[in-house]
Order: sequence, then structure tokens, then C-alpha cells
Amino acid sequence: MKIGRNTVPRTAISASDEDTIVVRGHDLCRELIGQVSFTGHFFLLLTGRRATPTELAILDATLVAIAEHGLVPSVQASRMTFAAAPDALQGAVAAGILGCGSVILGASETAGRLFHEVDARMQAGAALDAAALDVVSAWRADKRAIAGYGHPLHKRRDPRVDTLFRVARELRVDAKYLDIAEAVERAIPRVLGKELKLNVSAAIPAVLLGIGFPLASLRGVPILARTAGLIAHLHEELETPIGFALSYQAARDTEYAGELPQGVTLKRS
Repeated sequence: MKIGRNTVPRTAISASDEDTIVVRGHDLCRELIGQVSFTGHFFLLLTGRRATPTELAILDATLVAIAEHGLVPSVQASRMTFAAAPDALQGAVAAGILGCGSVILGASETAGRLFHEVDARMQAGAALDAAALDVVSAWRADKRAIAGYGHPLHKRRDPRVDTLFRVARELRVDAKYLDIAEAVERAIPRVLGKELKLNVSAAIPAVLLGIGFPLASLRGVPILARTAGLIAHLHEELETPIGFALSYQAARDTEYAGELPQGVTLKRS
């Protein structure tokens, strides 16, 4: 039985023998350890080439921007899992990452795909704002979320957006996707009837696509960044546990909306 076209497993990422470890064509011990940063190593693993200083700075900026985001659901899931199984750090980290989807962590990939569609229309001859309006309208008609816009706290605009855009412009990154992101922001009120300002999940693909970062791997950046944040939260959980407090608060604030047996009245504690 064949699965896919290859019958022999092959990889271009790494290989080793008794004396040497090769990673993307480089001797790990002689050329990489102590000579490249972790961010640079990630870029090499992903793309097969060494990052330029500009690419490295942009990728670093996005990782710093998204590593920590407070007690969001993924962090709460991670801390409560760790409270229940403190011997399984890896399970607690996994619990936080498994929630990566269209709302949390996965929104950057979705926004990147939207920007890619706008760019495709521009390549076909459409003007920037017309292309953005067409794509937002089409996504709205298909009931697809316009990811990367709107924030429950930062109503005027997520402050990380302007910082990431400033860094990108100072480094003279291709601004095409920055312009697309802002054109989408302008199009949203015309389609949705309300303003939704850029948030960090749209800023990340806007700056990363400008350095040629692979569209298909955009989701990996917030996953990688948030893993660092989760490990920090779990270290704090060891010193100042709140995992059970989070579960107690959920139980305390939950209202039972189902039926009760005849003659039974539940008393809230």
C-alpha cells in the first residue's frame, strides 16, 4: 500500500553519523552552536537558508510581540492541566498549544491568506483599495471571519501593530503587505458596517510576508512564541499555583440551566 508518491522516507533537514550532526547542510557543532541565535536556527530549519539581519530582526520582533498575552484560554488550559498533573510539563504545554485555531494563535495564518488573496487581485490589475474591498466582501459573503481585526481591549488599534510596522519600515522591509493590511482595515467598515482595527494577528503576517516568510508556516510563529510564554506561566504555576483557583472560579460562576428533579433546589455555595 502506497501513501503519497514517495516510497522511501527522505528529509533535507538533518542527518547524523557517529561523529557529525548535519542540519540543513551545516555542521551543527562547528557552524551553528554558539554562532546562531535560536531565532536564526528556526529560520534555517524552516527555510533551509541562513536569515539575513533584516529577516532575523523581523522574526525576532514578531516572536517577542506574541509570546505573552495574559490569562487567555490557552494559558488557563495549560495551568489547570499542570495543576492536575504537575509531573507532566509537556502535557500542560501541549494543552495550551492544542487550542491553536481560528480565534487564538491561528488567526495570523488566516489573515495572511486573506492578504495573499488581495495581492493576487492586485497582480491581476486591481487597485489596492478595490482589491481589499473585493476580498473582504467575498469572505463576508462566504461567512468567513476577517481574522486579525478587532480587539476586546485595544479599540483604537492594538499598540503592537504600530510598533511592528515601524520596525519593518525602519528595516526597509517590503511594505506591500503593510499597505494591504491597512487597506483591509479601511474596507471593513464598508462591508461590516463597523470599524475593526488591526490587531497583532494581522500585523504578524503583514511584516513576515514582507520578508518572504512561507505563508503555509505562518501559524508556526505564534505557536513557537506562545510555547515560551506557556513555559513561563507553568514555572510561575509551580511557585504560585492558580490552576485550581481558575477551576474553582469557573465552577462558582457557572449557572446550571437544565431541569431539576421534582422537589430539588440547588443552593449556590
